[in-house]
Amino acid sequence: MEDEVDRLVAAWRRERPDLDVEPLEVLSRVSRLARHLDRARRIAFSEHGLEPWEFDVLTSLRRAGAPYQLSPGQLLTQTLVTSGTMTNRIDRLAKKGLVERLPDPSDRRGVLVRLTLEGREAADQALAGLLAQERAILAQLSRSQRGDLAALLRQLTAPFDNIPG
Repeated sequence: MEDEVDRLVAAWRRERPDLDVEPLEVLSRVSRLARHLDRARRIAFSEHGLEPWEFDVLTSLRRAGAPYQLSPGQLLTQTLVTSGTMTNRIDRLAKKGLVERLPDPSDRRGVLVRLTLEGREAADQALAGLLAQERAILAQLSRSQRGDLAALLRQLTAPFDNIPG
């Protein structure tokens, strides 16, 4: 079965036989798959009235376990946004009733962000929708192939996830 990347690679091999275009065979497919995944994520989240960034914050809190709360700094670490962006996001989620701010008992100047019951339900429903979309994307692969692919992708991404700073 031929795909668009096969055609792209063939064209580059014809036009630039002096270059090794083998990386395109893997990374162009990863890039195309990322676009399809982004589209599927947006569909899953919009069906539950959420934006992708809202899902990211809500599920960070949900994964924290009961009582589903984190400091803004912990949310920054998990979502990789600036503090100003996170403040804005927390404000918007609080206005929608999905999170609430509470004083941090261990730091008089600090706050904790806690998932409300509505926020927890939204996160759970959106996650179920996302997983359905992702299962559909992976449907062509056997369980063993999915495991192999996950291991290979982990090998590629782990160095980026473990860079200090």
